[in-house]
Amino acid sequence: MKEDLIMKLKNMQLFLGCLLILILPLKCLAQGEGGPADQKKADDITKWTNKTIMWVGPHEDDETSCMGTLSILKQNGNKIIMIWYTTGNKGSRDLEMTSERLAQIRKTESEKALNEMGISSSTDTFICLGYDDGMLEYVPDLELTEKVCKLIRKYRPDAVFSMDPGDTYTRWLKTDHRASAFITLDAARAAAYHLYFPSHRIYEGLQPFTVTDYFFYSSRETNFDVDITKVSDKKIRARSWYVSQFGPGNLKYIGPDPDQENLNKQLKANAERIAKGEKIYEKFRRVSESLSF
Repeated sequence: MKEDLIMKLKNMQLFLGCLLILILPLKCLAQGEGGPADQKKADDITKWTNKTIMWVGPHEDDETSCMGTLSILKQNGNKIIMIWYTTGNKGSRDLEMTSERLAQIRKTESEKALNEMGISSSTDTFICLGYDDGMLEYVPDLELTEKVCKLIRKYRPDAVFSMDPGDTYTRWLKTDHRASAFITLDAARAAAYHLYFPSHRIYEGLQPFTVTDYFFYSSRETNFDVDITKVSDKKIRARSWYVSQFGPGNLKYIGPDPDQENLNKQLKANAERIAKGEKIYEKFRRVSESLSF
């Protein structure tokens, strides 16, 4: 009797295990677990026109995660708003570098890189909130949230590109990146409700606004790819302008001109990839709904 019961339990476990194996793939397929199914439900942003796109990030080099996508959007006649929280005035290991000099260097590098992608302060909007690099977490959250909330209400973006705070889990990010990720999302939520920072509406006529499309970059939970193959060479050239940040220039500043030898190597490698039929993508976690609840 006891042996029969044990056998029945084993058979039941085997049955449940087989059922689980059958069900899980169907569940993942239905949910589009980070694969192409997710993107079929979303529109192709490379076809967007006449929209306002807001990029928000901590430092003048973090835009490199998105600059291919932003370039394509700009080519199609969309308006680009670039917002940096900090001046990036601490991110150098060069012992002869000063904060004041570094802030100006990084501003120039970012402008040249974005110009390479067709985005410029003369045709688009560049805003630096001016905080010290590495110190964003020590600024009162209320102060930061109010400033970004105001900008969202002012420019009323069709989409916001932001550092990813995480979805199924809160992910670890380095200093400034953490604050940028969470503050930007908090500001977008506040922008939808008139009772948050009511002075915006009372004294400046800025009405509530709800963001309904988010593209989170630097994400480990990506679900949306943008094919930037056609502007990938431009992106490589653009990245080469960040001399103080990428490569030996961070240890000993050797700018302002890019390292042409290294640049040519990267362009050659990119051309070989494309010749083999490879596509170049920028990856995001896209949320096409209001997060203001």
